[in-house]
Amino acid sequence: MNETTVRIESNGIKEEFDFGRIARQASGSVMYRQGKAVLIAAVAVDRKPVDEDFLPLTVQYIEKAYAAAKIPGGFIKRESKPSDFETLTSRIIDRSVRPLFPDGFTYPVTLSILVVSSDPEVDLQVAALHAANAALLVSEIPVEESVAAVRMGRIDGTFVANPTLTQMESSTLDLFVTGKGEELMMIEMRAIASEKIDDVEYDPMGLDAGMAPMPIVLEHQETNALSETELMEVLGQATAAIAEASTLYQGEMLPHKATRRIPVTPRDLVTERWTALITEKYASELNSAIQAAAKSERAEGLRDLVEQIIAEADDPEAALAEREAIKAAVEQCKKKRVRAMILEEGVRADGRKLDEVRPIAIETNLLPSVHGSCLFTRGQTQALVTATLGDSKGAQMYEMLQSKQTQNERFMVHYNFPGFSVGEAKHISAPGRRELGHGNLAKRALEPVIDLNMDGSIRLVSEILESNGSSSMATVCGGSLALCGAEVDVSDLVAGVAMGLVIEGDRHAVLTDIMGLEDHDGDMDFKVTGTRDGITALQMDIKLGGLDPAILAEALEQARAGRLHILEIMEQARAEIRPSGALPSIEHFTINPSKIVDVIGKAGSTIREIIEKFEVAIDLDRDQGGVKVTGHDAAKVSAAKAHIEKIAGAPERKQMQYEVGKTYHGSVKKIVDFGLFVEMPDGYDALLHISKVAKGRVNDLHERYREGDPIDVVVLEQKGRKVELATLEYVGK
Repeated sequence: MNETTVRIESNGIKEEFDFGRIARQASGSVMYRQGKAVLIAAVAVDRKPVDEDFLPLTVQYIEKAYAAAKIPGGFIKRESKPSDFETLTSRIIDRSVRPLFPDGFTYPVTLSILVVSSDPEVDLQVAALHAANAALLVSEIPVEESVAAVRMGRIDGTFVANPTLTQMESSTLDLFVTGKGEELMMIEMRAIASEKIDDVEYDPMGLDAGMAPMPIVLEHQETNALSETELMEVLGQATAAIAEASTLYQGEMLPHKATRRIPVTPRDLVTERWTALITEKYASELNSAIQAAAKSERAEGLRDLVEQIIAEADDPEAALAEREAIKAAVEQCKKKRVRAMILEEGVRADGRKLDEVRPIAIETNLLPSVHGSCLFTRGQTQALVTATLGDSKGAQMYEMLQSKQTQNERFMVHYNFPGFSVGEAKHISAPGRRELGHGNLAKRALEPVIDLNMDGSIRLVSEILESNGSSSMATVCGGSLALCGAEVDVSDLVAGVAMGLVIEGDRHAVLTDIMGLEDHDGDMDFKVTGTRDGITALQMDIKLGGLDPAILAEALEQARAGRLHILEIMEQARAEIRPSGALPSIEHFTINPSKIVDVIGKAGSTIREIIEKFEVAIDLDRDQGGVKVTGHDAAKVSAAKAHIEKIAGAPERKQMQYEVGKTYHGSVKKIVDFGLFVEMPDGYDALLHISKVAKGRVNDLHERYREGDPIDVVVLEQKGRKVELATLEYVGK
C-alpha cells in the first residue's frame, strides 16, 4: 500500500490515520493520532486455518510506559504482565470487532494495539478501538464493514458524547458503546455515585472558648442509577454518533483496502446425510438430552447420542471415522431444536417460561471467621462471596499511563472460576481475561451504593462453585449481601440478571436469567444490574450484526421485572442476617482538630501508648478532627474512645515563659540517641541535646541517666514552644 493519510472529524474528536507507513509486513496496519496520543495497530494472519469451526482471534492492547515519559515502576524496568486496564480494553476490542469477520473464517488472527504516545485528555479505549478497526479495514482479511465507538457521560444532567477525561471526572455516567451503522454491538455502562450535602450538625465539643462550634458536614451517597427510559434516551444519542463515525470510516478507508484477500472456505462438517438422519431417527433422543434437568446430564446425553449414532450406523467403522462430523451435526440439530422450542412453543430446555427466573437459595454469614459472607445459588449457578474489611493500607496500589500519581483502589472485587465449577479436571491458575472481566463488571455494579467517604478498604472475593450461566450476576447478588453481612454502609441492595435473545427472521424471544445452553445457542448476552431505582451497570454483547432498539427496550423492561423479583428475595435474606463474630468493633467520632497533636503526643508516644494499652488501631484526620478506632474487643475500643475524648477535652495548658540563664528542676522523660527529653515544671517536654550535656566519665546517656531521674537544667533560649536546655556543668554553674 502506498503511504496515505486519512483525517476524520466526528463526534467532537479529530483523528488522523496513516496507512502504508509503518509495520508494512503485517496484513494491515495504521499509525493513529488524536491530540498528542499516538497508537500503532497491526493485524497478522496465520495462513493455516484451524480445524475447529471458530475464529481464533487474539487482541493485545499494550501501553508503553515511555508513552507518558515514564520508566516502569517496580523492580523490573520493562513492561511485563498487562495491567487490568490493558486486559479489559483488549476484551472490549475483541468483543467489538469479532462480529465483523465473515462466517467460516477460521484463520488465527492477532490484533496488536500499542500506545506509543499518550495524551491525558484522550480516551484511549475509544482511540484503541478506532485504530484496531482501521487496521482491519485496510487488511487482507475480508472485513467490509466498520465499527465505531462512543463514550457517553452525563455532566450537569446533560448527556455528552466523547467528553474529555477531565470532564469525565464530574460525570455521573460512564457508557461505552460500539456498533456499526445504526446497529449496536456492545455496551459497557456504569453509574458513578456522587456526594450531596444533606444535613449539617455541630460538634458538641466546640472549639476553643469564645468561638462558634465546628460544623460537621454529613455527606450522603447518591447512586445515580439510570432508569430504563434514560438509558434508551442516551443509547439513541450514542447510536446516532456511531452511525455518523462508522459511515465516515467505511467510506474513507475501504478504498485503501489491500487488493489481495484471504479466501474464506467454510468447511461444512455437518453433512445433509447426518443432519437428516438425526432429524428423522433420533429426534426423541435429542429432545431427552436437551431437556435433562442438570447441565452435566445434558452434556452426557449429547455425548451418548453421538456414540449411539455411530454404533447403529450401517457401517460403524466409517461412521467412527466421521465422528467430528456427527458431533457437529448433533450440535447443529441441538441448537436448531433449542431455538425452535423457544420461538414456536415458548418453552425453554429446562421447562421454564421465557421470563421466569430459576429458583434462588441464599445463606448469609455462613463462614464464622469471615467479616461477611453469602452463598448465593440460582439454579445450577452458585457463588460463595466473601467481604473483608481493611484499613487504608489494604487498598490496591496501581498506576495509570495518563496519571502522574499512583492510584489506590479501595474497593476490590476478585472473581475466581475453578474448573470443578463446570466439571472440568484442570488446575486452578492465575485469573484470565474472563475472570478479570466478570470481576470488573461486579465491581461497577456494586460501587455506586458504597459510601464514598469510607476511610478503609473492602475486598470482595467470589468463588464460583457451580456454573450454568450468569455467574457474574450471582457474584453481584451474593456480593451485595456479603457487604451487608459485613455491616458495610450501603445505600441499596443490588441484583443482577442475565438476559438472552433468540431471533429468526421477523420473530424474536427475550429470555430472562439465561443458562449456559441458551447463552451458547442464543444471539445475545445481556447482563443488567441495579437497585429498585434503576440500573447501576450493564454489559451487552450481540452475536448478530446488531440490535434493534425496540428489542433492546423490551429486553430492558423484562430485565427490570426479573431484577425486582430477585431483589425481593434478597431483601428477605438481608432481614435475617446475623452479625459475624469476626467483625471488628469500630468507633467513628470527631474531636477538635487542634487536639489531634495532643492525641499523638511527643514523637507519637501518646498514641502508641493508647494502641498498646487498649489493643486497637487508630486512624486520625488532622484536618477534620476525625478519629477511627478499630479493634476486636468492643469494650477496649469503647475505653480507647473515652480515653481519647478525655485527652481532647482537657483544658488548654499555657506554656511558661522561661527566664534565660535560670535553673529549673525537671525530670528525665525519655532517653534517645541524640539527647534527653526533659519534663519541665509546667508539664511540657523540652529537648536537652547531647551536645549540651557536659562530658563526664561515662559518655553513654543510658548509663548516666534513668527515665524518671530528677535533673537540673539551665534555659539557654526560648523561641515560642521551642526551648533550648543545657546541664549545669555545661554552662559552668
